[in-house]
Amino acid sequence: LSFEPQNTGIDSGTGYGINYTGVEGLSVGFAEADVVGTDTDTSGTNTQMDISYAYGPVTVSYSNGDHDEGLASGANDVEMTSLAITYTVTDELSVTYGQEDSDQASTATDAEISAISFAYTAGGMTLSGKMTEGENLNYTTATAADMDAWTLGASFAF
Repeated sequence: LSFEPQNTGIDSGTGYGINYTGVEGLSVGFAEADVVGTDTDTSGTNTQMDISYAYGPVTVSYSNGDHDEGLASGANDVEMTSLAITYTVTDELSVTYGQEDSDQASTATDAEISAISFAYTAGGMTLSGKMTEGENLNYTTATAADMDAWTLGASFAF
């Protein structure tokens, strides 16, 4: 539960969330919160739904987020969906693939991100890496709206 008190120029807002884990390996979540703006056009609701299921070495997760503002045209509304699958190869190594799609109501082009990552742990050392590809990140098909990134990480616990 959350509460945002009234402030100068904005109303108060509330939010709530619930998570169900009553079935082994399954997690289902739902949350909703007020978008508190300075008027009805910039106020609205954020809704988030998540589900994940782990079976043996595989975990699959899906989420959907919806940002709705009161603007009659719906121009500021955004819906995001994501899907990820993780495979635990051994106790030390896991690999994840995920993709996300962002649909802004005022544009015809969706922003898309996909990534593959790994993590390897041995004792107090973790090595990780990720390859990410983004397309149409500013909701246009311009080449400048695309990106590719590679990251590597190492952490040590003493």
